[in-house]
Order: sequence, then C-alpha cells, then structure tokens
Amino acid sequence: MFMALISRRSLLYTVVISILLLSLPGAILQLVRTGDPYLFGERFFQDMVARLSGPGRLRFVLQPTVALILGARDGWKDARSGCPPFLWGLLFSGRHRSALVRSAFESVRDLVAIAILLDIISQILIFRNVHPGAALLLGPVLISTPYALSRALSNRIEKFRTHSSSSASVR
Repeated sequence: MFMALISRRSLLYTVVISILLLSLPGAILQLVRTGDPYLFGERFFQDMVARLSGPGRLRFVLQPTVALILGARDGWKDARSGCPPFLWGLLFSGRHRSALVRSAFESVRDLVAIAILLDIISQILIFRNVHPGAALLLGPVLISTPYALSRALSNRIEKFRTHSSSSASVR
C-alpha cells in the first residue's frame, strides 16, 4: 500500500534533493578549505570541457533535443490558443505571464530533475566529487535555453503558417 503512494516523479525529486543535500557539506567544507567557490572559477570551466568528453556526454545532445521537442509542442499550443510567443509573453505580457510560466514548468520539471541527476552522476564518474551548485546551474541551462527558444520560434512559425493559409483561402 505504501508503494502505491510513491510516484516515479516524487521518487525522482526525492533522490535529486537528497543527493544535493548530502553533497552540500562537502562543497561547503571545500569552500572553507580552499576559498574557491568553484562556480564560474577557472576549475569550473576546465571541468566543463572534461564533461563534454567524459562519461555522459551524450546528454549534451539528448537533453536539449528533448527540450526542443517539448518547446515546439508548447509553442504550437500557444499559437493555437492565441498566446503571444513565449519569450515575448514572459517579458511583456502580464496577462499571459503566469500561464506561460506554469505551463513551461509543467512541461520541463521532470526533464530538469533528470538533467540535474545526470550532471551529478557525471560529476561522480569524472571527478569523484559532486559540486551541487554546478549541477543546479548546468542541468536547468541545458533544458531551459533550447526549450524557451523552441517554444517562441514554433509559436511564430505556427502563427505565420495559419495566417498565410487563412489569407490564401480568402483570395
């Protein structure tokens, strides 16, 4: 009965949060010991290059690809429902902003959690260490940037396509 109450989503979030919390004392100790905050330091950028060629490098292709697909799907939905393009709506349309943020979060929350978890795993495999700040930064960036751009662009394309097809049928 207890297992029925646990969903894959809650298990995923629990694992990610637990690993991040468990790695936090080590990251703080390293900061105190070395004075190096790691994030955006020289070693951080060197490690980024190592991640591109080490175990888990396929995720630098797969995760943005999935984010592009989800963004395109949501952009088409936005166009059909009359919402402005995603980035434009976030910045300039107060009326649509909360709905856009909510739908974006619902679309990519699991993917972001998986991205964070995969970054943690790749850090363990490559560096034998976990930098929680880097995992919290890199995972969401791999997802949010292609998602936002794809959602905005697909909205524009869909609106242009439906506008040009409706104006062609009027002639």
